[in-house]
Amino acid sequence: MTSEPRFRQAAVSDSEILLDFMGAYYAFDGHGFDREKARGALIMLLRDESLGRAWLILDDEAPVGYIVLCFGYSLEWLGRDAFVDELYLRQEWRGRGWGRKTMAFLEGAAREAGIRTLHLEVVQQNAAALEVYCKLGFREHQSTFLSKWIAQDCSKPAAKGGH
Repeated sequence: MTSEPRFRQAAVSDSEILLDFMGAYYAFDGHGFDREKARGALIMLLRDESLGRAWLILDDEAPVGYIVLCFGYSLEWLGRDAFVDELYLRQEWRGRGWGRKTMAFLEGAAREAGIRTLHLEVVQQNAAALEVYCKLGFREHQSTFLSKWIAQDCSKPAAKGGH
């Protein structure tokens, strides 16, 4: 293991390793996961840089995680914003500062892309991640994040426990 993570922008050819990481991440956080539906969304992102970017987190040349940034635009946040959609590191690379280093890398990449504000969400049971993100300057809001699935051509995979 090296002491510093490296980052490589993901390509369509990285889809299978990314899907493996996604499956592990979703299981860890309790999200529903359908590999084929995830594949479609992932490949669309990897093919269209106007939607966002994904990077593999590397230990030397070995992939040990990934991070995804999805682009948006907000009047409230004064222009281009982005959502840190996913960040996953294999268990043995956690607690060594790699998450913080990954977020520092991501902030730089976001600035280069003209992003003014980063957003992210943390499942309530992941207190360790919440603590790290607060230390990195992310702040909770007095608003509630709400979602409504409106796609009629497919359904979102059910989360563990039916949430």
